[in-house]
Amino acid sequence: MTALDLTRPATVTAPLNFLRPMAERPVAYQFEPPPGIPVRSGTYDAHAVVIEDGRPLAQSLTLDRSGFALLKAPTRFTAFDDDAAIRRHYYPEVEDHLRKATGAEFVLNFDHNVRNAARADAGEANIKAPVTRTHNDFTHRSGRDRAHRELTARGFDPGHWLGGRFAIVNLWRPIARPVLRHPLALCDARSLGRRDLVVTDLVYRDRVGEIYSVGHSDGQRWFYFPELTPDEAILIKSYDSDEGGIARFTPHSAFDDPASPEDAPTRESIEARALVFYG
Repeated sequence: MTALDLTRPATVTAPLNFLRPMAERPVAYQFEPPPGIPVRSGTYDAHAVVIEDGRPLAQSLTLDRSGFALLKAPTRFTAFDDDAAIRRHYYPEVEDHLRKATGAEFVLNFDHNVRNAARADAGEANIKAPVTRTHNDFTHRSGRDRAHRELTARGFDPGHWLGGRFAIVNLWRPIARPVLRHPLALCDARSLGRRDLVVTDLVYRDRVGEIYSVGHSDGQRWFYFPELTPDEAILIKSYDSDEGGIARFTPHSAFDDPASPEDAPTRESIEARALVFYG
């Protein structure tokens, strides 16, 4: 199937998992917690959500409007099973794509995740399963904190680079084959309500970070790009320092596409996260 396939339905309805309202602040441990403490607090409920095919609207779905964008981004890199090669060779390619897509002065790719449910279930190192809870990777606080930490670790002056506008953008790409199982649903940032984003603590052994969990509301508008190919990528803005009315956060989640074939292969993808400095 291509981007011009007219047999694809304009929308699908599928369950997305949202945080149930709760009085206390949610917590998610990133290691085995002490006895008697759950790994994750909070309850997630599945809501049937209409998810629109974003391909026909791709020209109007941009990082600063909706918080995400479809990008034609061919790659010659294939060694996605080699972590060191990804950092050495794929990171510069991601940075180049993001400079061209955003007009940024400086881009710094600082980490990545390779996702494959079957390989993660088998216990393979450095492989994660798709995340099926609606979330945004950073909060108002943790976005700036992470930028400061990554710049400092690489010898850059945070005082210089954090003085102007900057963002954290994911470049999300399929590996080896089109995505048929567990595609990515993305929430249009313009459709978010003030109370939809819930600060959630990520507890590590040496620090506490934050993400936004997402509560359900009827006003949210969700999109996906069906059968994304390895020559395409989705740009996802998970933080923007500019509070002037543009998209700042973009909730997203993997989901079960009811239009996917029953024998669809496991999704394998890589998300590379980068700091984007506009100067």
